Amino acid sequence: MNAGLRQSVADYLAVRRALGYQLARPEKLLGQFTSYLEQAGAATVTAEHALAWAVLPGGDPSWHAYRLAVARGFAAWLRTTDPAAEIPPAGLIPSRKPRATPYLYTGSEVASLIEAAGSLRFPLRTATYQTLIGLLAATGMRVGEAISLDRGDADLDDGVLTVRNGKHGKSRLVPVHDTTTQALRGYLRLRDRLCPDARTQAVLISPAGSRLLYCNVHATWKKLAASAGLKPRSGSCRPRIHDLRHSFAVRTMLDAYQSGRDGQVTLSVLSTYLGHADPKATYWYLTASPELMAAAGQRLQTWLERP
Repeated sequence: MNAGLRQSVADYLAVRRALGYQLARPEKLLGQFTSYLEQAGAATVTAEHALAWAVLPGGDPSWHAYRLAVARGFAAWLRTTDPAAEIPPAGLIPSRKPRATPYLYTGSEVASLIEAAGSLRFPLRTATYQTLIGLLAATGMRVGEAISLDRGDADLDDGVLTVRNGKHGKSRLVPVHDTTTQALRGYLRLRDRLCPDARTQAVLISPAGSRLLYCNVHATWKKLAASAGLKPRSGSCRPRIHDLRHSFAVRTMLDAYQSGRDGQVTLSVLSTYLGHADPKATYWYLTASPELMAAAGQRLQTWLERP
């Protein structure tokens, strides 16, 4: 073995990436899987080897299931050129980690988070996190999309942000309200004054003048949530930064119902705005809100009772 198998992995990743997938984690895992097969003396993928590799010590059942799914996807592709390759049966590791219950933020909780950011060390760090929290709450952008914004992506005259290479490599335009553009202008003026020699074109920067790192943002978020007094509502409902996105989606739909707009049209527009590939993903965001479900149910009841 097996330069051939490693080349097959490279070809598989190239084909998937041409379809828009990024595959950073699967690439790493398939490299480990190939090394495992080499050590086992296997000439190709077998179901037995794939399962044995997937359940190596470390991680929980959901992680084992993910590893097996990565190996299974590659095996299915390899089978088209290598009849000896075996595709592990689906469901060998049926465990699936349950989704967290979204923590839907109130307006006062968002304000408390922004206030908590005021206690961060360094004026630029304070301004950056206050702007980040406000931007996520006002647009529903993913954290990675917000910290990836470059200055050229922010058209503040027309009020449009450009998200490049979002989830699945897709890009989209995100129109924003005048209050958001004003806040971004104010932040950019401040950051240019506090850090005139920034090493990056990123909109949101650290006190060192570099782009924010995803891991650092999450670590800071936990401190801000604790400082703001936010507590878990249940074992599966904790104040995550991603839930600002859920909250934005729920608030948008509530506004639509309360103003009498067509819910299905709003849902379709919202799905595009959030960068979802399918409205089903947006719909899941909405099922965690009893208030929204009640509003939808009332709309249905009113429709059914029409003469």
